[in-house]
Amino acid sequence: MPLGPRTARAREGDGMRTPAPGGALVSTVEVTAATVQRGDIIQLGGQACRVSDLFQLPQGAKQLVFESGELLAIHARTRLSVLRLLRRR
Repeated sequence: MPLGPRTARAREGDGMRTPAPGGALVSTVEVTAATVQRGDIIQLGGQACRVSDLFQLPQGAKQLVFESGELLAIHARTRLSVLRLLRRR
């Protein structure tokens, strides 16, 4: 899933909020295994990967399942910067 120019800019600064192509707001957020959510977009090897499911692993770790079917296990203390779509209230 390629990111458009507006979405790509949101990765450049912490807490920056930018409109995504559909009009939704996105924000760069730092997450851990405890705070990662379905729908978060993680840049891995130059590829944007959206989290579709999560599974709890021993000692606070989590296994992330991406829409592509790929898996990533993260340690309880791993910190990642992700793009998160912000819900409008």
